[in-house]
Amino acid sequence: MKDSLDEVRKIIHIDMDAFYASVEQRDNPELKGRAIGVGGGEKRGVLTTCSYEAREYGVRSAMPGYRAKELCPHIIFVPPRFDAYSKVSRQIREIFYSYTDLVEPLSLDEAYLDVTHCKKPIPYATDIARAIKDDIFNTTQLTSSAGVSYCKFIAKIASDMNKPNGLMVIKPHQAMRFLEELKIEKFYGVGKVTAGKMKALGIYKGKDLKKIREVDLVSKFGKVGKFYFQIVRGIDKRPVKPNRTRKSLAVERTTETDMASLQELEIKLEDILDKLVVRLEKTQKIGRTLTLKLKTSQFDIITRSKTVEGILDDKNDIRELAFSLLRSNYTEGTPIRLIGLSVSNFIEEDPDVEGTQQLRLEL
Repeated sequence: MKDSLDEVRKIIHIDMDAFYASVEQRDNPELKGRAIGVGGGEKRGVLTTCSYEAREYGVRSAMPGYRAKELCPHIIFVPPRFDAYSKVSRQIREIFYSYTDLVEPLSLDEAYLDVTHCKKPIPYATDIARAIKDDIFNTTQLTSSAGVSYCKFIAKIASDMNKPNGLMVIKPHQAMRFLEELKIEKFYGVGKVTAGKMKALGIYKGKDLKKIREVDLVSKFGKVGKFYFQIVRGIDKRPVKPNRTRKSLAVERTTETDMASLQELEIKLEDILDKLVVRLEKTQKIGRTLTLKLKTSQFDIITRSKTVEGILDDKNDIRELAFSLLRSNYTEGTPIRLIGLSVSNFIEEDPDVEGTQQLRLEL
């Protein structure tokens, strides 16, 4: 393939800064500069997100409210207002589309943009990203962070490097050094458990990962090993897909040691459920099918699904169904190394469900 600047894509990843919390602080001046958590106010509540003032105390998204209170005793819990967040999200999308039609939303508060052929006469992607950030702030009074590069993978990592209100550019000639010096836990797609496994193999940075042969990565991590092999070399040809449709939404966890009792699995399932609910709220997805996934120590996979007549828009209903699937399909004493939950059959894909409605999951 001809190597020319004209063929280098210009990809921007825009991520709003503590989006829900920032909207709450904007709309209620008394919350400005305060440590706040959106959701999480009840005993079993979970935070959807939190302000940067709360993050200074170690509070994070998807954290139980009681734990957030332990870390930050003066935190203020506010109920989520998804109508308000959706309204701001629509404003932001309009800004994106004024620059390019190639917009791939990931949730209400982040998206990829391919600005290789920008609608506006701005030649450099860095200047386009800066202009988009300015437009967002002038329209919504909210800050955003942007990552700019030639591929989606690096752009997404870059957007998280200088938060809040950050802008980081990784040019093609800078990519190799950037990836080689990047800590392995910073690689998008490398979770806590995988990072631990990599460190056990002596992989602490990208340069360590780069030394491992593709066949060995596949042997250690399965088919995702091929992805690791490519991205550490800056290879990511995935296009920005403007009509991206998520078919399912899942949360899975692999444990360091096998779980061999129903009690252990139920404790882990509760944690997974909390995180799944947060993701459903953030993406505003409402489904009809819940699937439980179990992987045994022998790598046998068990999946069981249940489709409801109505919709899965209540956390207690999802919990009851998830625990029912687990209790009826797990044999006590079977060693389990992975457990997961997913929601699918979203209502916008089902012509039998008329209209849409506000998600009412209790956080």
